Amino acid sequence: MGEKAECILLSRISVFKMIGRGVAMLLFLDFDGVLHPDAVYLHKGKIELRSEGELFMWAPHLLRVIDDANVRIVLSTSWVRHVGFQRARKALPEAISNLVIGATWHSGMRDAPAGQPCSWDLMSRYEQIQGYLGRLSKPVDWVAVDDDGRCWPQAKADHLIQTDPWKGLSSRAVREKLRQSLLGPVQSM
Repeated sequence: MGEKAECILLSRISVFKMIGRGVAMLLFLDFDGVLHPDAVYLHKGKIELRSEGELFMWAPHLLRVIDDANVRIVLSTSWVRHVGFQRARKALPEAISNLVIGATWHSGMRDAPAGQPCSWDLMSRYEQIQGYLGRLSKPVDWVAVDDDGRCWPQAKADHLIQTDPWKGLSSRAVREKLRQSLLGPVQSM
């Protein structure tokens, strides 16, 4: 099975199961500017943080926040486009990786000629998330944690926990806002 089919199948099965079990929330998770500073580069196939610290240095903060919440994670990061779903998921600490059920991007979205941006690249993070939600058979409660709030509609601002790209989840105020969003569901779509 190809990565595209595997990702879509995993997402649909997992979302159906979690809705049946009463999971309260989908968490759309960006990596750069959230789990480590937004200074990550792909160089010769290797992912490098060109800033002080290390990749996923703020992941323990996320684990503490989601510990009491009933969530599943959808990757909402350019990592999936550049290194693939499996590699992006496996880069996460295992306790977070085990909660991942899908991604907003899959390989079938490569619809542009070589060297040209695909339509996914031209979409805002909000539009990418809406595309994922639109593929589900039922509305679900959701929140996104991301440093990119461009083109996010004011009417949906309560669905975005926006981080500072250089502080990410190291910010206590951001962690508290995320905790409140996860423990008190935000109305769906």
